[in-house]
Amino acid sequence: MENTGPDYKKIYSDIIERDFPDKKEMCKNILSKTVLSQLDVIEINTLIFGNASREISISNQKHRSYNKQTILQILEYQQKNCLNNTQLAQHFRLSRNSVTHWKKKFKV
Repeated sequence: MENTGPDYKKIYSDIIERDFPDKKEMCKNILSKTVLSQLDVIEINTLIFGNASREISISNQKHRSYNKQTILQILEYQQKNCLNNTQLAQHFRLSRNSVTHWKKKFKV
């Protein structure tokens, strides 16, 4: 089996066990998955640590990257919830230009 990246499930399970045992029940649904998607990692990080300050959020946003599967999930979320590009960008803290670029690239 090829190791393609960090084992986020193990990482977050250890963090919860060690530092946040009170949040274990809240994160149970996400951690019950066999593999965590990038959206799952973002969600569980928010559940555990809360929303970061504006400066930290801006800094973290510069380092995010999304694979094709995650981009398609985000665009599917847009269609399912009838959101325009601006609303989707605000929800996922993305650039509207990124959303537009993805829609053109993946012909959605």
